[in-house]
Amino acid sequence: MLALLASGSSRSSSNNKLAESENSAQNSSNMSWGTELWDQNDNLAIHTNRGIDALDKYANFLRDRVAIETEYAGKLRRLVKNYQPKKKEEEDNEFTSMQAFRNLLKEVGDLAGQREVVSESLQLQIIAGVTLLSKTLREERKKCLSDGANLQHNLTTQLSSLDRAKRNYEKAYRDSEKAVDSYKRADMDLNLSRAEVERYKNVMTAKIQQSDDAKNEYANQLQKTNNLQQQHFSMLLPAVLNRLQELDEKRTRGFREFIVGAADVESSVAPIIARCMEGIVKAGESINEKEDTFKVIERYQSGFTPPIDIPFEDLSNSVKDSAQDSTYTYPLPTPTTRGGTLGAIKLKKRVGIFNLFGSNKQRQIIEACITMKNSLTADGQKEDFSDQPPNQRRKKLQAKIAELTQNIAQETKARDGLMKMKIVYEANSSLGNPMTVEGQLNESEHKLEKLKVDLKKYQDFLEKACQVPVATSSPQATRNQLQNGHRTSRHSNGSADDHHDDGDDQPDDAGSLSSSASPESGLGTSHTSLPGSGQGSANENAIGEDTYYETEVETLNPLGTCRALYPFEASSEGSIPMSEGEELQVIEIDQGDGWTRVRRANNSNGWDEGFVPTSYIECTLYA
Repeated sequence: MLALLASGSSRSSSNNKLAESENSAQNSSNMSWGTELWDQNDNLAIHTNRGIDALDKYANFLRDRVAIETEYAGKLRRLVKNYQPKKKEEEDNEFTSMQAFRNLLKEVGDLAGQREVVSESLQLQIIAGVTLLSKTLREERKKCLSDGANLQHNLTTQLSSLDRAKRNYEKAYRDSEKAVDSYKRADMDLNLSRAEVERYKNVMTAKIQQSDDAKNEYANQLQKTNNLQQQHFSMLLPAVLNRLQELDEKRTRGFREFIVGAADVESSVAPIIARCMEGIVKAGESINEKEDTFKVIERYQSGFTPPIDIPFEDLSNSVKDSAQDSTYTYPLPTPTTRGGTLGAIKLKKRVGIFNLFGSNKQRQIIEACITMKNSLTADGQKEDFSDQPPNQRRKKLQAKIAELTQNIAQETKARDGLMKMKIVYEANSSLGNPMTVEGQLNESEHKLEKLKVDLKKYQDFLEKACQVPVATSSPQATRNQLQNGHRTSRHSNGSADDHHDDGDDQPDDAGSLSSSASPESGLGTSHTSLPGSGQGSANENAIGEDTYYETEVETLNPLGTCRALYPFEASSEGSIPMSEGEELQVIEIDQGDGWTRVRRANNSNGWDEGFVPTSYIECTLYA
């Protein structure tokens, strides 16, 4: 029951408030400044001026807000630009976390765009409207105040005329009263002549006439003043005050519309901003740690298997080999050159150059090097990606093939378009000269042919890469196996033999010499050059006083000549310096490690031999 009474009382109170607001609105609509504030002209002038000043203040507020919005949008865009992925980071774009971050930057850029929209809309719509309204209101107010001042001046002038007419009337009346008294006294005075009495009478009559005229003027001015005053306070002044009222209401109404309009501008971009927020949330939810983990595996998986366990070598089983000096070679870091890492197999690639072979073998090596030498790509990788692990090599080759296929399709479309254009030009010469398309068509054909050649080349690379079985162990494991599976022993005569586990007895002298002749070994310099270079004793000491090499190895025949393109300062063992433009003899071509072995005559009628960077020289090989 109490709840019902409370709800009923609340409803009645709300209804009363609504009725009061309606009544006040109705009463305010019936009230006007002209009738209610007829005597407050000065206060109304001050009030309207303050209202327009408030409108200007709101305009300044909007200008400051626009400046803040513009600055905020600019800083957001600068932030997005600063955190855009760099070119070197493009390879990480495949990860979902990086993709989400890129999408986040895009959404933040869209947010900056919406802030710019708010700034531009406020500037063009709201601020421009407020400025125009303020200017119009000031002009109308000035005109209203000028009209009111003119009306007041006219009323004041009329009141002054009335006051002047009244004073004249009062003076004339007093003068007429005096003239009447003077005439009466003269008429009663027997000593005055009739002529003098007649003069007093004429003066009295004139004064009375002047008094009547002043009275009439006063009455006339009074009527005019009353009429003007009534018209002034009932019609003229209320009209001016009502105009001021309309002006102030217009300002108030404009104030309301501009505030609502500014809110509408903000609300118009709210859905887009909400979508940007949804995009950011969607970008965050798109991150998949499992997918990123899989992509990391795809990127860095080499295809090798972990190295096998190092076998135990029981020295007690090798006592019977007392004549031999058995040693076990532990895995050592692979020697490196400026061209990359040289494994055990790569070190043996130089064996053939130190052995004696015929001219046919030399010619085969030269032809193979000319036709099969891999060039380096822009990022320093080999053209066939042979320096990559098997899995990565296949992926890079497949990506390259896909890129070339897409380029071929695009170039084919461009060529077909040029051919159609040429046919149209030939059919109607007014449209153009067919010869202008001929050059472009030939260039397109040449480019297309080159792309097809490259595609075939990379398809062959991929076929070879797929035919090669995936290594079952890493390069480190291979080195371990090589080192664990060989036992090097030197006989008393100075020769060295390799004993394989399978019992095959193969000489490895050339392999040892090749290893010692690499740029890192220090045995390829002029002090450790081949026999016959004028430094025989030094060579014998460097090789370990082994006469076997002196009888088996002779001075290598030059494979060609080379010219130094750039000066080179030898900073590592096995390399020799050269000056720009110097002519040298090529005695060993680049085996893929980036170094070429050359020699030149020295002042001692001998030869200086060593390695120089292949990219620093221009080779001319003998046919």
